[in-house]
Amino acid sequence: MRVAIFCHSILSDWNHGNAHFLRGIARELLRTGHAVQVFEPRDAWSAQNLVADAGASALEGFQEYYPAIPVQRYELGELDLDAALERTQLVLVHEWNTPELVQRIGAHRARGAGYRLLFHDTHHRILTAPEELAGLDFSGYDGVLAFGEVLRQCYQQRGWGRRAFTWHEAADVALFRPRPDVPAAGELIWIGNWGDEERSRELAEYLLEPVRQLRLECQVHGVRYPEAAREALRQAGAQYRGWLPNYRVPEAFGGFRVTVHVPRRPYAQALPGIPTIRPFEALACGIPLVSAPWSDSEGLFRLGQDYLMARDGREMQRLLRDVLLDPELASALAASGRETIAHRHTCAHRVAELLQFCRAIGVNCAEPVLDPARARPLPVSPEANACDRSA
Repeated sequence: MRVAIFCHSILSDWNHGNAHFLRGIARELLRTGHAVQVFEPRDAWSAQNLVADAGASALEGFQEYYPAIPVQRYELGELDLDAALERTQLVLVHEWNTPELVQRIGAHRARGAGYRLLFHDTHHRILTAPEELAGLDFSGYDGVLAFGEVLRQCYQQRGWGRRAFTWHEAADVALFRPRPDVPAAGELIWIGNWGDEERSRELAEYLLEPVRQLRLECQVHGVRYPEAAREALRQAGAQYRGWLPNYRVPEAFGGFRVTVHVPRRPYAQALPGIPTIRPFEALACGIPLVSAPWSDSEGLFRLGQDYLMARDGREMQRLLRDVLLDPELASALAASGRETIAHRHTCAHRVAELLQFCRAIGVNCAEPVLDPARARPLPVSPEANACDRSA
């Protein structure tokens, strides 16, 4: 099957967590013999901010870790959809594309193009800002991929898209795995963007205050931290380290003993069952995870086995202390979390689900376009390849 993916950016993950999952899906499609072409705008906001923050060389890391994923950067006014999508069987359009592109591809499909077209939504706008999507015409789309059941039901109730499927995010386990070789660097690590005010109070309660009260050696990575947030980190005793490329996250996790998950308020309150991608990645790396409250209404994980949940900041302090003082508890959490990821939540699982959805909307995906002999694990990074050779 030939697959085209249109996304805001796959080269850059600067304030762009959607790139994580799309990279893993593209890698897994290629590994199993399908052809993939990724399209992203040349002026992608995430890529521009990454270059401004870390220099042009920061974009080169993508090619080092994902050398097999082909990326075409385009100018919207010059994009020729007839040429770009020739002989393509499946087109995925992520929700963080411009409305103009979403409309153009939908209209192109409606004019009789032979591929099937899916809209991929990994955001809370349909509930928190429905007017931003209400103006789009989804009549040309064959279906919607929603990253949670509650989101799928919203699309179904509004009649947007002919079909709606629940398609959770997952871990790219070719990259996200334990790194016991990494030297110890501290006790607690938190990786996430500050951004707007969607979780400022929660970060103060579930991250900063526990770090201060327990006097933990803590590192924080992410972008869009205003000076007030950086000052709050300093007062809590946490070290702020700025942007961390997502392909370096497993190595960062390897140096610490525990991490926390602090969901943004819209997910915790309005979108039960959607943890976002960070817990998948943390559990895949085998680092114990303690979470602020969220509702796992779809039973993705095993509460108390795969991760712990704190009902308030005081309980977060207690649970973090328990994990740090009890090696058996920490080891059991790490093993159980990795087991759940391996059995249910890898990009291989999601590609298998995607192929089922494709068959349901009439895609003939039975015959990969690549020689089966070439369907093999793809390289993750030079370092990973070296480890493989020495094993």
